[in-house]
Amino acid sequence: MSVDVTTLDPQTDADEWNRYVERSDETNPFYRAEALELQAADTGTEVHLLTGFKGQEAVGLFPVFEYRKGPATAAFSPAPFSWSCYLGPALLNVSKLKQRKADRRTKRFVEGCLEWIDEELSPLYSKFTTGEFDDVRPFVWNDHDVQPGYTYVVDLEGSEDDLLKRFSSDARSNVRNAEEDDYTIEVGDGDDVEGIIEQVRARYESQDRPFHLSPEYARSMYETLPEGCIQPYACRIDDEFVGGILVLESETTRYRWQGGVKPDTDVDISINDLLDWHVMRDGLEDGLERYDLVGAGVPSINRYKAKFNPRLETHYTITAGSYGLDLLVDSYQKFL
Repeated sequence: MSVDVTTLDPQTDADEWNRYVERSDETNPFYRAEALELQAADTGTEVHLLTGFKGQEAVGLFPVFEYRKGPATAAFSPAPFSWSCYLGPALLNVSKLKQRKADRRTKRFVEGCLEWIDEELSPLYSKFTTGEFDDVRPFVWNDHDVQPGYTYVVDLEGSEDDLLKRFSSDARSNVRNAEEDDYTIEVGDGDDVEGIIEQVRARYESQDRPFHLSPEYARSMYETLPEGCIQPYACRIDDEFVGGILVLESETTRYRWQGGVKPDTDVDISINDLLDWHVMRDGLEDGLERYDLVGAGVPSINRYKAKFNPRLETHYTITAGSYGLDLLVDSYQKFL
């Protein structure tokens, strides 16, 4: 039986879509209908919830954002400048299949989605960034370019002491030698979400780098998603905010979504080491399996992330098309 690809309405079919998201091992909270709607509204795109069915059984999800500007059309997942961790296609109900059947189902689902995108959107350019979806062969077979990207992942296993022992010596010292009376770290509120994003924005500006994620958008995401999906870890010294990390949480994984930038405060404690330790320690206590540090492609930042003894994982950026791309990107940046 073939895989039929259809679209669900992000408003009227939101509950159905979210049930599929929750059943997939390859999704994160940014796949939820309410998060996709926020991404579309913030980026001036239209989201299409592509869903693959084998009979009555849902087998795949693929949120695709359509961007139009004059004669140019593009398809993205995630939406451009939305600062989502990963989107792209995600499978469900495949873990118990034998490899041959899993391969066939994946191929039919991806090709059905690409056929829908081509017929309904006819994009000049497409760009998809995957997360847990590893089998990108159907994209290669359909004339897409696939480039690997990298991230660091810390496995949350063993005891707290086991986890800490895997850190580098300086990271262990920074955690163990910090006097608890000198600081507080807690999961904050919407104000802390905005404070973390403002700190990141200031850091980008100091380096003359663009940063398009607004505090209002991040707070809306925090307030719209179910409780616990986004957790703002905030560090305070003498009741003053000095640093934070926005953590995105799925069923098994914590993602270091935003924050953790070099603080301006000159203090004797390593703020970010302590923040990351609290995020990992709490995740371990709550039974989560992984802490994705979200990125391992910048050498200067890698030196910091590598101190937690993570393992390297691969994700993929998939692109197709080039004609009119310069016009598309230029008009999109002006639009923003």
